[in-house]
Amino acid sequence: MRKLTKRYVNELTYKIIGACIEVHKVAGPGLYENAYHKCLEGEFQVFGMKYKSELEIPLIYKDVKIDCTVKCNFLIENTIVLEIKSVAEMNKIHKAQVINYMNLLKVPKSILVNFNVYNLYSEGTETFVSKIFETLE
Repeated sequence: MRKLTKRYVNELTYKIIGACIEVHKVAGPGLYENAYHKCLEGEFQVFGMKYKSELEIPLIYKDVKIDCTVKCNFLIENTIVLEIKSVAEMNKIHKAQVINYMNLLKVPKSILVNFNVYNLYSEGTETFVSKIFETLE
C-alpha cells in the first residue's frame, strides 16, 4: 500500500474526477443516479482502483453504536469518499452529507459530484478535505 501523502490523495482525486468526466461524457446528463453509479464501477475497474460501493458507515453517538443504515456511494482506496447525485441543483445538505461521511470514515478527502449538469468539471464537482488531510506530508 502506498504511503498516504497529500500528493497521493490529490493524484487519486484527479483519477476519480477523470472517471466521472468520462462517464458524464459518454452517458450525458439526465439519467438517474443509479445509472451513473453502475457506470462508475466499470470505470474504476478500468483504472484499477479499489473501491467499496454502497458502503455502510457505522454511526457512533455518545460512544453507542446506533442501529441505523448510513451509506456512502463509494469509498475509493480507503482514502476518498465519492458521493454522487443527479439533481437539478446542489443543496447545502448534500455538502453536509459528504463531509459527514468523510469525517465518520476518518478519511482525508471527499468528492461530491452532480451528473445533472452541462459541464461536469466546472459545474458538477466539489471537493472537501478533513483535518486528516492537513496533517499529511
